[in-house]
Amino acid sequence: MNDLLLLSKDTVIARVVGGVFEPIVPELLPLFLKRTGDVQAWLESRAIDGHRTNSRLLKRALRLERKDDLSTVLTVNAATITDNYWVKPIDDSTTMYHDIRFKENMFDELALTGDVNFFDRPPSRTPELTNIGSFEKCWRLENGAWWMYKAGRQEELFSELLAFHIGKALGIPMAEYEAVGAFIKSNDFTDNARVNFEPAASIIGDVQDYIEVYETLLNVNENIAAQYIMMCYFDGLIYNMDRHEYNFGLLRDGDTGEILSLAPLFDHNISLISRGYPSRAPGDALISDFTALMHHTGAPINIRRIGENEFDALVRDIPFNPPITDSVQHPCEFTARYLLSRQSALEAQNPDLLRFYMLNER
Repeated sequence: MNDLLLLSKDTVIARVVGGVFEPIVPELLPLFLKRTGDVQAWLESRAIDGHRTNSRLLKRALRLERKDDLSTVLTVNAATITDNYWVKPIDDSTTMYHDIRFKENMFDELALTGDVNFFDRPPSRTPELTNIGSFEKCWRLENGAWWMYKAGRQEELFSELLAFHIGKALGIPMAEYEAVGAFIKSNDFTDNARVNFEPAASIIGDVQDYIEVYETLLNVNENIAAQYIMMCYFDGLIYNMDRHEYNFGLLRDGDTGEILSLAPLFDHNISLISRGYPSRAPGDALISDFTALMHHTGAPINIRRIGENEFDALVRDIPFNPPITDSVQHPCEFTARYLLSRQSALEAQNPDLLRFYMLNER
């Protein structure tokens, strides 16, 4: 790796010289680098997932000579839509933050659908090279705001959009989701890096254990630890099997480095019925892990109870059509009943720690 400057907007916050990381403004460093000092690992974590079929098409279309993760992110100065960190060669005294920010995306359709009609466009800067995740997706700039479009099967899109509406009903901060034809889109909740999003991996590494993560977040901020508990309840309710260290995280003030809150929740397309219709009563690891966390904290929390009619209404408002099978002839009815049973199971496992209330009771 060549010698680099790491910047936050136009402030140089670190140098990398001869492979040695040299902090300059420690309070503004990415949390990952504050924890590890491993610049190459941080840069590589920002690269598009090379296993996505359309990412390989994208790299070909952009005529990238080197396609490894490090080379890929350096093509766009390691810039992303959702934070204001970037790098440049140490001897570059002219390039500024304005120069490297993304102002358009000519490769959105290729990244999302692999449409061959977009393969021969002239190479240009695109945020797709730092758009991480394993599903086909793209960034689109609409009326001055960035939106992420995501592809998927009907049951995946159904589950993700329904999860958003359930989270909103519970009062949990959520990234905004909308159905758009055969896709869904979610907003850039950083408002074009007005605040920085940093994935949880930045401070917890690859730890998955609820209690360990909770204790780490408690050392950061009590409110953030409380928000994490609500996220774990939500994951238990919607059977979210795919929560990991890169699909939740923190918001930070880009000017001061202050940690503000847990980021709005997103990426729930491997939840609910996305991987088929569960055939057994709730009592899985998500519920037992949440229960262990609640007993560890010993602190009761207030949870809004969603009634049967509201679950029915939320499910029937989703415009995607999950498949009918021999065992499930009415997918919407099945999903509403399944959600109700998971809510009941969470309550039964935590009778003294979950204080349910109806909307009109507060």
